[in-house]
Amino acid sequence: MKPKSKILIIAGSDSSGGAGIQADIKTVTALGGYAMTAITAITAQNTTGVSSVVPLHPKEIEKQILFTSKDIKPDAIKIGMLHSSEVILAVIRVLRKIKTKKIILDPVMIAKGGFKLINDKAIKTLKNKLIKKVHLITPNIPEAEVLTKIKIRSLEDMIHAANILLESGVKNILVKGGHRKTGIMQDVFLNNKELKIFKNKKIKTKNTHGTGCTLSSAITTFFACGKSLNKSCELGIKYVNQSIRSNLNYGKGHGPINHLSSIKINRMFN
Repeated sequence: MKPKSKILIIAGSDSSGGAGIQADIKTVTALGGYAMTAITAITAQNTTGVSSVVPLHPKEIEKQILFTSKDIKPDAIKIGMLHSSEVILAVIRVLRKIKTKKIILDPVMIAKGGFKLINDKAIKTLKNKLIKKVHLITPNIPEAEVLTKIKIRSLEDMIHAANILLESGVKNILVKGGHRKTGIMQDVFLNNKELKIFKNKKIKTKNTHGTGCTLSSAITTFFACGKSLNKSCELGIKYVNQSIRSNLNYGKGHGPINHLSSIKINRMFN
């Protein structure tokens, strides 16, 4: 099978393999893309939480992006954890040089266990400088609350938050509803032309580590292959739900999802 698209991932590393750049590579590969990476930080973490975050120097991140893209031009870019203002500004600078139009930003701020991954200054820079320059942002409810400064308790609040982000200059928004304690999952997709609510039955499991990273990478891969943004979101959500349904149950905390859910393994490898 030949990869259908080339995706550059700019994100942090997760030593446990369930989230971050490891989840991104698995997702892009499982969905038929070719994954390239620029690592922004190294974390020591597992399913129970994050022990430490070691940031990479902004210049090194810039070099990874530029040197890789000069040789293999990405069809789309997925951005995950950017831990400081300096890193965010470095990424903005380098994105101007490589001129890839399809950019998806997952504004990662808080890990599953509640560990804060970026500081307040970085959040401000992300909000003021970066979110308007990308094609789609995919905040979960806590991230959308930070970006809009409103409390989100209902579907109406999610739509209101998406509208605030739209008015601030964001082109397309997908507010993920997984943090709401409801039987039906609702994700809100909004731009200037359409509002779409994706509804899916919530799967009862604690093993959801890396779902945000996985979803944004899945959307990026489908979008890079020529699907519409709306359809890419729909297919990305479907892939994540399918991956959660496997319920791997690895580790003592929030276990990872099954990124291989889209692949039928050839018998000769079993």
